[in-house]
Amino acid sequence: MIRTLIIEDEPAIRKEIAYLVNQQTDFRLLGTAASVKDALKLIGDTQPDLVLMDIQLTDGTAFDILDQLNEVTFKIIFITAYNHFAIKAIKYGSLDYLLKPLDESELKAVMQSIVIKQDDDLYTQQQKLSIAASQNQPDESNLESRMILATQESLQVIQLKDIVYCQSDGGYTWFYLVSGEKILISKPLKYYDELLPEEWFLRPHQSYLVNIIYVDKYMKVGDLILKNKKEIPVSTRRKEYIMQRMMMIK
Repeated sequence: MIRTLIIEDEPAIRKEIAYLVNQQTDFRLLGTAASVKDALKLIGDTQPDLVLMDIQLTDGTAFDILDQLNEVTFKIIFITAYNHFAIKAIKYGSLDYLLKPLDESELKAVMQSIVIKQDDDLYTQQQKLSIAASQNQPDESNLESRMILATQESLQVIQLKDIVYCQSDGGYTWFYLVSGEKILISKPLKYYDELLPEEWFLRPHQSYLVNIIYVDKYMKVGDLILKNKKEIPVSTRRKEYIMQRMMMIK
């Protein structure tokens, strides 16, 4: 049985989550909390395996809770209303999350994924949380920021400045790194177009996302030439946009 806590400050949502957790045969609900203070006490008293944790609480955030723990020895599913910076932080860390209002089928799916991943290394989760916490602020322009790329074989930590360009491959995305390595991720390019900072990453074509620091020149016939000599096509409807972006480079 996976010993579970719920940390959520909205009573109706807390009650709904508790009901859904109690319907899952692999999980046992140990208790609920509505604040940072109460959550810290409950976690210390129960030593859970899993915590479903609202990001924004009345007296702080989920990251305030995690900062005050000596060690995070449990898995986490974050719960949040749509918040650009919170979701961005979670995605950078490749962490599990659910959006409010909750969808019962999505909650069940995420919880079952926790069952499958019970033996995952908690040290790896600590890395994920560290990356997420560092992103949980309205600063979208830092190329030193780290993110996790989750493949079938591994979790790879990279810095944004290491990404030369991304290329769509159906529902997958290839990451081409400055080291020459390429990594296949099972998420569409649109996911990363929304995630990566627009200040540095431009979309010249529906199949490409390019880190502007690696652009050498723009050929007006319709190609970006990267510093590694790679040619990236520019679609007809994006030519004016690319021209404007190139003129803005400092």
